[in-house]
Amino acid sequence: MADPAPFINWSLLALSPPGWGSVLLSGLINSIQIAIGGYSLGLLLGVGGAFGKLYGGPILRDLLECYTTIVRAVPELVLILLLYYAGTDLINQFMGLAGLPAVDISGLAAGIFVIGVVQGAYSTEVLRGAIKAVPSGQIEAARAFGMSPVKVMTRITLPAMLPYAIPGLSNLWLIATKDTALLAVVGFSELTLVTRQAAGTTKAYLLFFCAAGVLYLALTLVSNVFISIIERRARRGLAEAA
Repeated sequence: MADPAPFINWSLLALSPPGWGSVLLSGLINSIQIAIGGYSLGLLLGVGGAFGKLYGGPILRDLLECYTTIVRAVPELVLILLLYYAGTDLINQFMGLAGLPAVDISGLAAGIFVIGVVQGAYSTEVLRGAIKAVPSGQIEAARAFGMSPVKVMTRITLPAMLPYAIPGLSNLWLIATKDTALLAVVGFSELTLVTRQAAGTTKAYLLFFCAAGVLYLALTLVSNVFISIIERRARRGLAEAA
């Protein structure tokens, strides 16, 4: 009597056809690219937003408060759909008013922009809290020595607030890696979308979604290693809490 067919066909994960392993890895690379780009953009927006909220004028503070409140209140999936479709449409409308031809925005650029806008709102609040945690005496001493505002920011404020900001920023990085999965709804070929395509084609849903989960877990574990290294370096010289 012949042995029954195996429950899981592991050959479907092979890197060469008919395996889908290379497709999954390509989707993972796309997810990492979007996560890095979106996180970097969000960090830039967060730095500007945090300093604007703390040291900007009343109009700027109100605008930034509206930005952070709206983005954090609306579900991220809704924001992604709104920014991806409405944002692209608005850009092309402005291009048309300027007499320029419509542009075809790549999925990678749109994904980075969408994730960056969402990350920027959260980064603003994380960095604002970290800046406020810096002892005011350090900033006052720097000003007393005649440092310019730019030098105070680059040499005192930013280095001193890093130990307070890194835990929150590391969580935002992990959130960014998972938020890339939401871009599957707009058709971008990141890990979740290609996993769904592979599972739908082969009907091996358990195999491919478990494989995707393992890849996301591996990305998180590797990220945690680098985050720990960065955090230890940022906290060097600080007294350990009792």
